[in-house]
Amino acid sequence: MNFRLTEEQEMIRKMAADFAANEITPNAGEWDKADEVPFDVIANMQELGLMTIGIPAEYGGDGLDWLSKYLVIDEIAQGDAGLATTVVASSLLASDPIWVGANEEQKKWWYGRMLDGAVAAFCLTEPGAGSDALGMSCKCVKDGNEYILNGTKQFITNGGFAKIFTVFATLDKKLGNKGLCAFMVDKDFPGVSIGPKEDKLGIRSTSTTQVIFEDVRVPAWMMLGGEGKATPILMETLDLSRTAIAAMATGIATAALNSAIAYAAERQQFGKAISSFQAIQFMLADMAAATETSRLLYQKAAWLQDNDLPFKMVSNMAKMYAADSAMKVTVDAVQVLGGYGYTKEYPVEKYMRDAKITQIFEGTVQVQRMVIGKYLSSNGYNYYV
Repeated sequence: MNFRLTEEQEMIRKMAADFAANEITPNAGEWDKADEVPFDVIANMQELGLMTIGIPAEYGGDGLDWLSKYLVIDEIAQGDAGLATTVVASSLLASDPIWVGANEEQKKWWYGRMLDGAVAAFCLTEPGAGSDALGMSCKCVKDGNEYILNGTKQFITNGGFAKIFTVFATLDKKLGNKGLCAFMVDKDFPGVSIGPKEDKLGIRSTSTTQVIFEDVRVPAWMMLGGEGKATPILMETLDLSRTAIAAMATGIATAALNSAIAYAAERQQFGKAISSFQAIQFMLADMAAATETSRLLYQKAAWLQDNDLPFKMVSNMAKMYAADSAMKVTVDAVQVLGGYGYTKEYPVEKYMRDAKITQIFEGTVQVQRMVIGKYLSSNGYNYYV
């Protein structure tokens, strides 16, 4: 097995790492404190192609492989998980339904808007429908050559400033997965409005709002996959996005681990650096092993995706393990720093707050365990592809 990145992958990774080190990490604490979106940095990311990593080459993008996309997310998350969430939500989560289920006309419209600078948002979750996505109430009704959308979407990343949305709605709840439809929607369509920004525990540099649809008329050509055909699009999108969240969680854990290592080397107790104490060394060793395993898992999922091999179980494993590991690693980083870790003078308390969301969005880690358990019950454990 060759675990080395290709020359192109390493170049992309380093570009993202350098950008994070120079423009994100030094400012992340202030964005978090102010609860503000750094639009100037997002504009710079757009110029570098970091906001359009999901666009195929034939539609004007860089045509990155899956691993390269996730390497970018990993590095950006080491600087700030909020900005990493913005990138994931726009370039991957909201755009993967286009990659999975759109026709040529739809792809040209969507990717063209993104190349022009439009940020995207993925509208699935509702006030009464989270893990039970098919329990949504957002309704679509056909009227001639249009569909009329009515409903409210909750916890929408980039909701406050996105210009385009992928929106999931139902023809009729009673139809279950056979009634699910997906649409591309322009923010400027009459009837689209944005609710208040959520005051969140972490990832505070990204905008999270309600998106409300009131008698929004969407041209029929903007429906993805056909009437009642959105369930496979949604399922594949979520499986792909879970690898992205695993990369994000790994980036958070990496930043926390590096902060703990640096602090332990400098902090003196009983006349020596605390990094010389076995108790601290054991903690750092466990943190490093969990972080490395997380990275290997998301990179295996990416390899499967790049080789058109079944990846669902591994992507769910990667998201579940990386999210749980990020939470534990960041908590342990706070412990290594002791009282200082509990203050905002050091970034580890922010990493801990940011890490929590990775256990919740794109399917909670409990949902991942359900998916994995169901797969194992039907297929067994096949550890070789």
